[in-house]
Amino acid sequence: MSDRAKSCCPPATAVHGPVPTGGEDYERELSALAKALGHPARVRILRLLAERSGCVCGDIVNEVGLAQSTVSQHLAVLKDAGLIRGDVDGPRVCYCLANNILRRFKMLAAAL
Repeated sequence: MSDRAKSCCPPATAVHGPVPTGGEDYERELSALAKALGHPARVRILRLLAERSGCVCGDIVNEVGLAQSTVSQHLAVLKDAGLIRGDVDGPRVCYCLANNILRRFKMLAAAL
């Protein structure tokens, strides 16, 4: 792992609160995360970040095979949902998984 990837991906924080067993809060949280994962390119990006433990945007574009602007839109959706983090370093952005939110999604989905 490069030093750049290490600086982007500090240890994850704890999962946010107990998993609700139902109700509107549960439905909103689960549906927001599911919506962010609802596109094959975003799933591909998450898998790439999981394999590399950090990545700059240019690498993601090359691996995913979509236009820079399209990849940027997908990254924004994932970041807005909290599934990834991005660290700006001049013209480069290093992205990494927010493993705590992925664990949260798994817990919410398991409670279905």
